Amino acid sequence: MRVLLVGSGGREHALAWKLAQAPSLTDLHAAPGSPGIARLGECHPIRAEDAEGLLALAHELDIDLVVVGPEAPLVAGVADVLRHAGTAVFGPSAAAAAIEGSKSFAKEVMTAAGVPSAVQLPIARPPCVVKADGIAAGKGVHVCRTQSELDAALVAMNALGGRVVVEELLEGPEVSLLAICDGREALPLVSAQDFKRAFDGDEGPNTGGMGAYAPVPGLGEPEIEELLATLHRPVLAELARRGAPFIGLLYAGLMLTADGPRVLEFNCRFGDPETQSVAPLIEGDLLQALAAASVGELGGVALGTTPGAAVTVILAAAGYPAEGDRGSPIAGVGDAESAGALVFHAGTALHGDRLVTNGGRILGVTGLGETISAARAVAYTAADCIEFDGARRREDIALAAAEGRTFALHDE
Repeated sequence: MRVLLVGSGGREHALAWKLAQAPSLTDLHAAPGSPGIARLGECHPIRAEDAEGLLALAHELDIDLVVVGPEAPLVAGVADVLRHAGTAVFGPSAAAAAIEGSKSFAKEVMTAAGVPSAVQLPIARPPCVVKADGIAAGKGVHVCRTQSELDAALVAMNALGGRVVVEELLEGPEVSLLAICDGREALPLVSAQDFKRAFDGDEGPNTGGMGAYAPVPGLGEPEIEELLATLHRPVLAELARRGAPFIGLLYAGLMLTADGPRVLEFNCRFGDPETQSVAPLIEGDLLQALAAASVGELGGVALGTTPGAAVTVILAAAGYPAEGDRGSPIAGVGDAESAGALVFHAGTALHGDRLVTNGGRILGVTGLGETISAARAVAYTAADCIEFDGARRREDIALAAAEGRTFALHDE
């Protein structure tokens, strides 16, 4: 099977790494790709949002399946252009991708589907959560416990433009549950938890994600099946009822509150950086599952989970999330890989034969181990090997889980 992977971030590198292991893969191409992805397949200088350019490339390469990684091209309708031209795509239509592209639309769908979520508030008053209605690369959410935090959030939202959604502030551990969907069926992947705040102790502004781990203790197969039945499947049914069947990866960001799970958001694509922890734990042919979903035939497809755990630590630019870094030399990636980690390129480029920074989140370092603690040790030891000017990371990724401070879906 000839595959075109759309995107250039750490999520896409992790997907490329997993797809490259598929027995059915014959050729892997990426647009635009990255230096990391270029080690696994051929990269082409076409932007992820360039639907016509991607269509021409897919026809030129006789592509069997296009896998779209980022949310922006999906919300903009790239999958529609490809599908209408007869190309198989793993990724939702623009109408279905609105589940992420518009928070107000997502609220409307969840209400109609009976999916528990945070209550929308008519007035912005602390404590509350202020969200950009549209996509904002994971940075459009502000948790406001004080009036000063709320004032700052409203200024930031005004700078972004567009509508704002205000919700109640929920408390509890957050979980990411990703499911491959074919419009009707949902096939879950291993649960994960990401760390959105910029600094240790969940301090600072929201980011696209500073790290992740999988699996989440306390969420076994029965609990995940219950979450699918409560969250994903009702949304799939409601979108199908509206004539917008969801074919792609439906990602529920949820909070396990004292009153049960509540959806914080739905995303229309693989999570980043969750995918960097989830992909290494997928047992089976991911490509076969994505291809089956793309044609509405997911029934009968199964994916397992390998034993053990994965922990991903993001190495970010000094000014991230406000600003990135470009052109700073990166050293030590090979040493990190020799230390036993997987290193996924999130924001890198090549200047000649020199690897340099090219974004906000630069690299994701993933450690694997029999336990979360062991995986965490591999990730941080390997991350110590990598250097670039201003490199910054959180030191507490998966720390609570490694120390056994776990949680469960139900009160014991």
